[in-house]
Amino acid sequence: MSVNASCRSVCPERTVSSLLAGRVVKRPKVEDGQQLQEAAIRLLQQHQDVGSLLREVENLNQSRGRGGQSKEQRSAASAGSPSVSAGSLLAGELRNQAEQLGVPVTVVSVKMVMERLMKIITAAEDEDGGRQMLTPPQRLQLCVLLESSRGLKSQGVFCAELLWQEYRREQKRPSLELLYHLHIFDLLSVNYVLLSDEGVRQWWVSQLQSLCCWTPPQTEDETRVIQHQVLSKLLGVLVETGFDQSREKTAAEKQVSTQVSTICCCILDSMLFWVLGQVDLKTPGPELWIQMFDHWVSGAVSASTEAVQRFFTHSLTQTLTYKPGLTVSDAVSQQNQWTFAKSSRLLTSLFCKMSMTFSSQQLLHHLQQVLETHEVNWKHVLSFLSTLLVYDPCTQSSLRELLSTLLTSAFEGYDLEHMITAFLLARQGALEGPAIFSSYTDWFKMSFGGSSCHHATRKKHYLKVHVLHPPFTPVKHRSLLMEYVSLAKTRLNDLKESLEDMGLYEDVSAAGRASAQPQCPAVQDVERAVSLFETTGRISATVMEASIFRRPYFLTRFLPALLIPRMLPVKADARMRLIEALKKADKIPAAQFSSYVESCRRQRQQDRGSVCLDTSNDPVEVLRVQLQEFRGLVVGGADGDIMSQLSMISHTLSTIFPAGPDDVTELLVITVGLDSPPSPELHVTVVNMILTNFCQCLLDACRANPPNKQSLWASRFVSVLVSNRQLVSGLVHRLWELFNNQGSSLSPAHVLGLAALVVHLHASMSHSPLVQLQPPVLSTAVSVGDALGSALMCRTSSDMTFTVRLCVAAVSYGTCRGNSQQQDYVPSSFYKKLFYLIPRLMPEVRRSTPASGDAAVDESSEADLPELWSSVTDSSSSWRSTASRLWLNSELQLRQRSQQGQLSLTEWLHHELRVQRSDDVLTDPQRQEYQQWACQEFYCPRPVEHGGCGGDMEILCSHLLDAVMDQPSSDLLLQRLDHRASCLRGSCLPDIMSRLQEFLCEFKLTNVQSHQSSRADVCDFLFDFVSRRFSSTGSSELHLQHTLDTWNRVLLSLPPLLLVKVRSEGGRKTVDCSRLIQHINQHQRISCSAVGFLSFHLTAHFFRALFCASVCCEQRREEVNKSWSQISEQCPLLLTSAVLWWQPLSAMLSSLWSGVGEEEPLPEKLQLITDCQHWANSVVTSSWSQSMPSAPALLLASCLYQCCRSPGQNRQNFSSALNLLRPERGAQCRQVLVYLFFICVNRFLSALLYPKQKNKENLLLLCSDLLSVLVDSSEWLLVFTPSAEGGVYQSVNLMTSDDLSRMMPWGFYRLLLHQNTELQQRALQCPGYIHTAALCYIRLLQLFLEGQTLTDPQTEEQQILTQAKMHVLKVISQAPPAALSSAQLRRLEAQCSDLDPEVAAALSLHLDPPDLSPEMDFL
Repeated sequence: MSVNASCRSVCPERTVSSLLAGRVVKRPKVEDGQQLQEAAIRLLQQHQDVGSLLREVENLNQSRGRGGQSKEQRSAASAGSPSVSAGSLLAGELRNQAEQLGVPVTVVSVKMVMERLMKIITAAEDEDGGRQMLTPPQRLQLCVLLESSRGLKSQGVFCAELLWQEYRREQKRPSLELLYHLHIFDLLSVNYVLLSDEGVRQWWVSQLQSLCCWTPPQTEDETRVIQHQVLSKLLGVLVETGFDQSREKTAAEKQVSTQVSTICCCILDSMLFWVLGQVDLKTPGPELWIQMFDHWVSGAVSASTEAVQRFFTHSLTQTLTYKPGLTVSDAVSQQNQWTFAKSSRLLTSLFCKMSMTFSSQQLLHHLQQVLETHEVNWKHVLSFLSTLLVYDPCTQSSLRELLSTLLTSAFEGYDLEHMITAFLLARQGALEGPAIFSSYTDWFKMSFGGSSCHHATRKKHYLKVHVLHPPFTPVKHRSLLMEYVSLAKTRLNDLKESLEDMGLYEDVSAAGRASAQPQCPAVQDVERAVSLFETTGRISATVMEASIFRRPYFLTRFLPALLIPRMLPVKADARMRLIEALKKADKIPAAQFSSYVESCRRQRQQDRGSVCLDTSNDPVEVLRVQLQEFRGLVVGGADGDIMSQLSMISHTLSTIFPAGPDDVTELLVITVGLDSPPSPELHVTVVNMILTNFCQCLLDACRANPPNKQSLWASRFVSVLVSNRQLVSGLVHRLWELFNNQGSSLSPAHVLGLAALVVHLHASMSHSPLVQLQPPVLSTAVSVGDALGSALMCRTSSDMTFTVRLCVAAVSYGTCRGNSQQQDYVPSSFYKKLFYLIPRLMPEVRRSTPASGDAAVDESSEADLPELWSSVTDSSSSWRSTASRLWLNSELQLRQRSQQGQLSLTEWLHHELRVQRSDDVLTDPQRQEYQQWACQEFYCPRPVEHGGCGGDMEILCSHLLDAVMDQPSSDLLLQRLDHRASCLRGSCLPDIMSRLQEFLCEFKLTNVQSHQSSRADVCDFLFDFVSRRFSSTGSSELHLQHTLDTWNRVLLSLPPLLLVKVRSEGGRKTVDCSRLIQHINQHQRISCSAVGFLSFHLTAHFFRALFCASVCCEQRREEVNKSWSQISEQCPLLLTSAVLWWQPLSAMLSSLWSGVGEEEPLPEKLQLITDCQHWANSVVTSSWSQSMPSAPALLLASCLYQCCRSPGQNRQNFSSALNLLRPERGAQCRQVLVYLFFICVNRFLSALLYPKQKNKENLLLLCSDLLSVLVDSSEWLLVFTPSAEGGVYQSVNLMTSDDLSRMMPWGFYRLLLHQNTELQQRALQCPGYIHTAALCYIRLLQLFLEGQTLTDPQTEEQQILTQAKMHVLKVISQAPPAALSSAQLRRLEAQCSDLDPEVAAALSLHLDPPDLSPEMDFL
């Protein structure tokens, strides 16, 4: 019996999986494995139904419930599963069938998948003909099928593109859900469908509309979610593809991208027009499409912000210009029907979605641009304005500015359209009501009723308008009009204003500036008439009227300016067409026209004889011929012929790049915009032609002679180029683009030619303009060579390779060329990049690089120049061999020691920090080895005058720290310079930080071992460094904060041991943390304003520094206790921060303490923090029965504050705690309350200064409760006085920033004025209150004058100042004469005399009696 027959008889219905499972029960022997495999293959070959096999694979996947899983889950689950084996069998069977049929295996697999796919889709259509999406079971089947297809694709037996082609033959209206799943399963991208499907625009739009209009059944929530996902995903792809312009593309990619972008824009525009066509119909489809725009706010759509903004800008323009059929008169009559309340909800919702990524000022600016450049749909324009006014309150002020701008433009430019636009927009705003915008009457009065309005004081304006443009007058009153015109002309003559000198389009609003106008405005009239004719195709009505009513001006001034002889172009331009139209209208006399034609003919003959070489008048073709002829003269041509040809080339270039009025012969600075492409396209073509010709000429010349044997053709050619300012700008822009974006694609011939061109451009800098790049890559204008040198990047391996190739070619050419002429040919930036890259890319040359300046240099290398140049031009030679020869050149070694060419350590760090580690040519170990060589072996021993460190490790560490600190700001410049930088991640900053850690540790170890007292400790070095950085930063709060943030990141990466000094005194080592305390008090206070504490990371790092330093001492516990006592007295910010973070901090410190071999608990001074926290908790819970811990009052107050602010505590507990700590119980209780009062006031001011904090009211109540307890004691006043007068409390000023300390006067009056009259009267009786109140008022007034106030929603700024003044005057009037000492009184009077004379007079009147008590002077 055959295998096939036995299979049918024994198991006719069993599947492959069951067969495989059955074989597991009875395992074959090892020696029978091959026989079993052959039998299985024969069995499977008889089973030719691959469709059943595919369904079996699907069943395996479906049984595991993986249809709705993510791609990652499906991939993980499929690894090692039986479906993999079944999929492999299916792939093998497909290959066998394809081999038997003689067709590609992808054809067989696509046919199989297509049959299955059509069954699923046909089943969906049979169930419900109007259904737009699959049912959940069908969707599961589709996902399983696509999962299996992806497995086949991974094995190379399936082609999704072929499947789509077959599917499109079957389906004229493809399913968007299928396309979505194909995209999600990574089988077929949407971009492929957009590009390959010819009818994509028609079916895509119709399917999108149908899908939007279709509503899933109420029981299918999953289908509704999938519907939204399909729409949002496709919308995101369309927007990202159609409007993303961020990525750099090649020419081929640009062509494909433009084609796909056009298709996407058409689809999106069609959907937008469909929505706009149904704004008045309440259909759900357009609303669902508009809802998809919300996904950009939630982040569900992955389009870039720039693409979304471009899409919304484009859509807004299309909406405002959609079907512009209404005239201005229609808009005026129907305007009241287009308010926000009467507009379609769908339309206003669309406007809101399109406006959500822009400010109102940006939207109104765009609206103005649309109104000026397009014919608009006034209904949409005015509805859009109403929507903006209603939804955004800022629109009101922006609209007023826009209206003012339009009116100014209307009056100054005599622009009626701007006037009408302003009226319509103002009317629309007024229709929304006074709460939204001022009434039309008020706006009109404000715009036209005052003496400062746009049209005031313009007598000449009105008279000229009335004479030249008389209003319509009935026949019976025509005599009155003529009499008025006669009187107006007489008045104009009296004002010395001639109507005959006035142009047709003269700016009559500028009549008062007649001296600035040209004597004859005919030229401006001609330009305006030509422009209008080019736009409309008709002769301007103004010109036709002038030919009748102002005929003298028209014949004697306008026509001569129009008929200026010139060389007429081959194709008629707008000026020629206007002349022809006037000739046909009999507006030009025949004799005058004949004279014009003859003059143009003579002009054409003269120009052709001097410029053109043939009958063609295209200057580009002329230049092409001239350059080809010049190429033939480069080798063997006589100097006279070369100069003659260059003269003709120069003349042709001046025709293509005409000199402007600002192009003078002296040295100029040209600005080259790197972000904007050069224009027009003609200039780009000419620049490319020049670059190509120069490279060809150089190759021809180098084949004949080396550079030092050639003629001066190159320098003379470049001299012609640099004499034209526009051409230099185009050359710099094109070379920058080549060097920065296309360097890796340039051939060796291109690199050599462009390098030689840069060399000659640099050599001609004495008579060439300077270049200022925009954005400002370099701080000042530089020569052309140095500007191009800044385009050479060293970030990635491809960047480095191109840069070193170009620099090697340029330096080699300049060395060989300049050797014979003793001229500095190569820019210094090229030398520096060479000195950076060659040791980095070629390790073999590092040890041959002398670090000191005393090494001898071989001066007899001139004979090696031919070998060097032959290495450059030899096609079989690599750049490495050329670089090796060049590195040994004596001139290059001398240049490395010169001030102009040497690469300093700072510049080396600048380059190294910009290398992208992910795309570096060096591996991590290789980069570490290179950086250690550069720092330790090259720059450290190198003399300082040669850019090194002179063997001083301190200088080396200073350079490293400066480079790390400057990295963030330079990264921003790099991103503005190169958009690719934002896509790159991972600079070499971690590597440089590792080197810094290494060298700082080495610095500290060498100091410890050397025992030299003259050398600075690492701790002193670090804190001196950061102090210098802060002093050089400036006083800007933003800059100081930026510097501190950067420093803290560096600080946290350094070993803690470096932050605290260990002194050796009398044979005993002690810890000295004075510099750390000074650093915290001086600099770290800058960042504590918002929270009043140091961060946990900084606090823990400082404690680790203290513990690590104590390890070096014999008496560790004693040193920690002593240091913490010093910190408690001198560094309150670290003390309060330790209290805040003590719970996690104590656990970390205990672990650290036990790790250094200490079995006992933490030192006693640190344990005291825990004791104080227990005490504070007992006070708050009213269970205090023991004595107060013997701890600093600030520590107790901080613990008490943290306990009161902990969860579960309320104001009643706080009040109870205050009753237990009343000042009468002793000085320590009083000090604790004063410190607690300061902490609460400080937090209250911080909450006002940083509005994100939500506990302002609670803090104000806490302050009030404390004040009621302390009001009878004068010590609470010391909180608001300067530190010099604070006595025992002066350390409180070190707990907060200087900005917050300056706000203490605001806190004083904000708190005091909040109290009742009784408490204020008690405060008045407090000793020293009058002095504090007057001093705080003076400083509060100074804050207002400087514009430094706090935002308090319950108190107006002017209100609190007024109330403070009234309070001070009241206090002065009630205070006894002896309340102030004479010195205090004189100081207050001197300070008030200029700021507030009224308060100064009150002080003198009430507190300055002749017998002022001298005993008070001690205050």
